[in-house]
Amino acid sequence: MFRSMPVQVLLPHHDGSALYVPNSSPSLDDVVPLFLRAPVGSDVSSVHLRQVIDGEPSFTEAVVDRVTATDTWWRADLRCHNPVSNYRWLLIDGGGNSRWLNSRGLVDWDVTDRHDFAVTTYAAAPSWARRAVFYQVFPDRFAPPVGPGLDGPVPPWAHVSDWIDPPEIDGPGAMTQLYGGSLRGVTAKLSHLCDLGVNTLWITPWFPANSNHRYDASSFDSIDPVLGGDDALADLSRALHDRGMRLMGDLTLNHTGAAHDWFLKAQADATSAEAGFYYFLDHPDRYESWIGVPSLPKLDHTSTELRRRFYDGAESVAARWLKPPFELDGWRIDVANMTGRLGPLDLNHEIAATVRSTVESVNPDGLLIGEHAHDATADLDGSGWHGTMNYAGFSRPMWSWLRGPEFDAEFLGVPARVSVRPASAVVETMKDFMASVPWQSAVGNMNILGSHDTARWRTVAGDAGRARVGAAMLFAFPGMPCVFAGDEIGMTGADNHAARSPFPWQDRDHWDQSMFDHYRSLTHLRRETDALAEGGLRWLSTGADHMTFARETPEETVIVHAARAGHDPVSLDAAGLGVKELEHLLGETTADIVDGRLDISADEPTVGIYRFPTCS
Repeated sequence: MFRSMPVQVLLPHHDGSALYVPNSSPSLDDVVPLFLRAPVGSDVSSVHLRQVIDGEPSFTEAVVDRVTATDTWWRADLRCHNPVSNYRWLLIDGGGNSRWLNSRGLVDWDVTDRHDFAVTTYAAAPSWARRAVFYQVFPDRFAPPVGPGLDGPVPPWAHVSDWIDPPEIDGPGAMTQLYGGSLRGVTAKLSHLCDLGVNTLWITPWFPANSNHRYDASSFDSIDPVLGGDDALADLSRALHDRGMRLMGDLTLNHTGAAHDWFLKAQADATSAEAGFYYFLDHPDRYESWIGVPSLPKLDHTSTELRRRFYDGAESVAARWLKPPFELDGWRIDVANMTGRLGPLDLNHEIAATVRSTVESVNPDGLLIGEHAHDATADLDGSGWHGTMNYAGFSRPMWSWLRGPEFDAEFLGVPARVSVRPASAVVETMKDFMASVPWQSAVGNMNILGSHDTARWRTVAGDAGRARVGAAMLFAFPGMPCVFAGDEIGMTGADNHAARSPFPWQDRDHWDQSMFDHYRSLTHLRRETDALAEGGLRWLSTGADHMTFARETPEETVIVHAARAGHDPVSLDAAGLGVKELEHLLGETTADIVDGRLDISADEPTVGIYRFPTCS
């Protein structure tokens, strides 16, 4: 029999959301009011704001702004003297003892500045991104051509398979197998995306190349004919925008393909401008490449001409596709973590800032997301990438918590299988990554459960219950959720090549309709619930098999309780949270308000999402 746990104590809290930082996009020298919430009974007699200005700490005494039935709200003003202003709070109790509150939480020991909060004067991601629900499409495998035959000539490198054939897993055939999916096919399937409720489409590369993944571009000047050519992309963009949806492209700045016109000219003439685009060790056949793969020669960004042609300015490749008739809403940058980095050379931040400037000059509402599979925190000060693909801060923690017993594989090259960890450990990982970047970068991250580079989420989770819990976390956690096409119908695949199976439009009887309905409920909930789209994050309780957190705005609070197995009821301080009654939004957990407690229980893998007015 389950028994209630002790009531979880509410601690002083601050994060970068509007409830605590009303001005999230200040300019240099603006004064930003900051608020700290001290729950009733937390023994806080005075508060000081510690801000680092020009490398030197400075303290400002906070004042009581207001007192509610649940909290004392302290206020201190921060002047944005530097582009990134780092700060934390010093809390002093009635006995004169002090504790620090930084973005990792409340601690009673001295800390480094690494996890200080940060306010940045760099522009945040465009406002539409806060309610973006992404859908990732691998174009060769999502939708077959609309008419008979392929939408363009078969490339000389390809061997064509029928749509129902299984993908090749090993050897060169995995890269040269072509199913013939096309952009016109994607346009024909937009009703599926609308039904699901996603509103932003990200398509992996569409430029001509010598592989089905197309990260080895042979040109950036046109769309691969077998995908339908330039007109097909323009038509798709128009169809999406007519529906109020957005389109993200996929661009590799780190390398080209060895068949790219730039590289061929570079090899043919060591004195050419293009020869300066690459790192030749012994011209023409020895050169730096992406992790030693000769078909992917690495670009040398010290070349001014490369930058001008590729991403610096309104006439560059990066700018061209943002303009009519294509009108992309932004770029996802492939292997952004490696771009501009080689030995002692590190131009990554400069490149990111330049691309960002180009994107914003052509489309002020453009979004820039970098691919990063591990610790991206040093690259997210807000000046370049708006965010990254959050493999390390979301995907891997969710895999560690929810993976099924039959899944026994590694995660993106780590030479060990994914460990099964309790929620308490997983939450510490998630806190660590969020705490190491400004809030606007954390919420600018793209959260994913899997992609074309990983196993399928349903295969990782094993059963539908855990898969649904992970999907709920994807949509409830700060950041932009992204669904890999097919996860919503329960597609499986044990590695990245198996995950790239063609979408089974011809086999609807085998779709997991209940999973689709779950994803559809989550997409609408995310887009229509202010707290899930824009709220802060306050962790309330963790155990081995459960985690509970609040997403809060000045107007509403949403409590999310996720369970990977049945557990004793979690008891929260209902009075301290200001909960009088709950609106049940989604899930199968049980929530009861009894004697000032909010008890939430589950007897299987499930999630509960509840809403109530914020008491601020």
